[in-house]
Amino acid sequence: MRRKKLVVGNWKMNGRIAQNEALLRDILTGVKDLKKADYVACVPYPYLAQAQQLLQGTNLAWGAQNLCADENVALTGSVSPYMLTDYGCSYVIVGHSERRIQFHETDDTAASRFNSAQSAGLTPIFCMGESHDERDSDWTEYIVGRQLDSIIRRFDVSVLSHAVLAYEPLWAVGTDNPATPTQAQEVHEFMRARIARCDKEVAKKVRILYGGSIQPKNAAALFAMPDVDGGLVGRASLNAAQFVEICKQANE
Repeated sequence: MRRKKLVVGNWKMNGRIAQNEALLRDILTGVKDLKKADYVACVPYPYLAQAQQLLQGTNLAWGAQNLCADENVALTGSVSPYMLTDYGCSYVIVGHSERRIQFHETDDTAASRFNSAQSAGLTPIFCMGESHDERDSDWTEYIVGRQLDSIIRRFDVSVLSHAVLAYEPLWAVGTDNPATPTQAQEVHEFMRARIARCDKEVAKKVRILYGGSIQPKNAAALFAMPDVDGGLVGRASLNAAQFVEICKQANE
């Protein structure tokens, strides 16, 4: 089964109104004729309205970088799933390593956000990955399997048919030390096999992205791996030329 590649730009806490417009317009120019893959920009909350205005009707979807599992409750500073859909979001990143580490996200809270996103009609991009010490201790499969199981055991494997998974090793995020294509493939293959134990059809369908220092120079080799279905792109998503080049590699 050929899964359509997906490239997601994660802007993190970057952006200004004028810079955003120039960046998005340049990306749109670069991807408008690329029809063989899907493309998304996940922008900070304050710029969702701008993204909606600039991107609606184009082949560049937009989404958010996090959400609250609840709605209509007294949680100052939180953003609910339906606030995201009000601004036309299709996707939302859930459980990113930076949220897990710096904001104490757990498997349980990430799973709750995953479920709330789906209930609102959003496609969650659920992130998993191990630290450098965990990899050195040969715990990669245990950590990634535990994080994946937090969804499967709680909500059933069928929910993955309407989700995107992302393997982002913590030791590669924001560094110049990405996983090799072989390392990424090994973990993606493990994840797909774990899903297949529950449902082979879901395993064939679900898209698994690699995230962690994707650049134009390594994107093609990563995307050539049979179980790597695209990328969750950080720093390179803030440079239109680099992001478009990665999108072109996915479109091949």
